Amino acid sequence: MHIPSSTTKEIEVLTFEEALTGRTDGKDYDTEKWLYVPDFYSEYRYILGTRGKKPLICIGINPSTAKPDDLDNTLKSVERIALGNGFDSFIMFNVYAQRATSPKDMEKECNYELHNENMKAFEYILSLSESEPAVWAAWGTIINERDYLAPCVMDMIRLGEKYGAKWYTAGKRSKNGGHPHHPLYLKKDSVLDEFQAEDYVKGLML
Repeated sequence: MHIPSSTTKEIEVLTFEEALTGRTDGKDYDTEKWLYVPDFYSEYRYILGTRGKKPLICIGINPSTAKPDDLDNTLKSVERIALGNGFDSFIMFNVYAQRATSPKDMEKECNYELHNENMKAFEYILSLSESEPAVWAAWGTIINERDYLAPCVMDMIRLGEKYGAKWYTAGKRSKNGGHPHHPLYLKKDSVLDEFQAEDYVKGLML
């Protein structure tokens, strides 16, 4: 479990550029395999994933305890589905970067400085795809936990447009609200379906 020790405004948060540069030595994981930003366990996480030329970008709500070589069950499912759909790697990204096992423990007010750095991280991972980035919406109904989450997703959609990003879901969407299915309970052979992300988010913001 990870329960935030404070709000992110009360701690030192590295900018994405600072976090991406990271340490040059002393890392306890294979940097040729893993992309981990920041490169240490903290109260926030911008990126966790594997390196490749054709990544599937999976979008959750906020990070939990996973780190390189120590994936939780959700991330194990993400990796299986990415490989099963023809991708050579996966990148786990989150609508909001604050680490918390339970979304109910997320801070109640958006830290816009953290959000802005998180969007820089999102633009960075969009740039890693050699063709149109594939973005998998996978947050379940958790997006309803905080009012600031839907606007954060809309910012991601706008950034994605610059790179020609294509949005997808896997599994059945919820009957109430059409929310994307969470990865944890998906079958390993689940396929990706095209997703009209902007229409969905506009509906949430009404």
